[in-house]
Amino acid sequence: MKSVLALLSLLALPVMAAEPTLYGRYEYIKLPEVGGQTFKAKMDTGALTASLSAKDIETFTRDGEDWVRFRVATKDADGKVYEHKLARISKIKNRADEEEDGEGAEISKRPVVDLELCLGEVKRTVEVNLTDRSSFNYPLLIGAKALREFKAAVNPARRFTADKPDC
Repeated sequence: MKSVLALLSLLALPVMAAEPTLYGRYEYIKLPEVGGQTFKAKMDTGALTASLSAKDIETFTRDGEDWVRFRVATKDADGKVYEHKLARISKIKNRADEEEDGEGAEISKRPVVDLELCLGEVKRTVEVNLTDRSSFNYPLLIGAKALREFKAAVNPARRFTADKPDC
């Protein structure tokens, strides 16, 4: 009986999850599959998906599969065209247009690709939607899904806490 009670008391212990890595509100992230470029990224817990600033976005079919081609939309972009297999099309609600009663929010459809992202010394493959973010200060937005992949927590009072990407 004592061994059963001892076993039950062990089962009642909380399981400790691995501590998340703490990052700042802004970090440098390298995209090996997009010319190995390093971008300043905004770590945004309020966004669900990651977004990369892109222009000239075109979907097409290759060998019976859906693909997308695009150019990076930043002021210092080299104009190179990148092609990636399409993971899916996302529907994004533009909350900036939303009125108080929830009416009037505009839905936009964006192509989504799976891209490797390097943050510090950690590399993960995450879904990234493509949209023109050239009017924003940060061409790459890292949303909650990607933050979970990196086991990240964000301290909004800090900036660029990770080392430069080295994956």
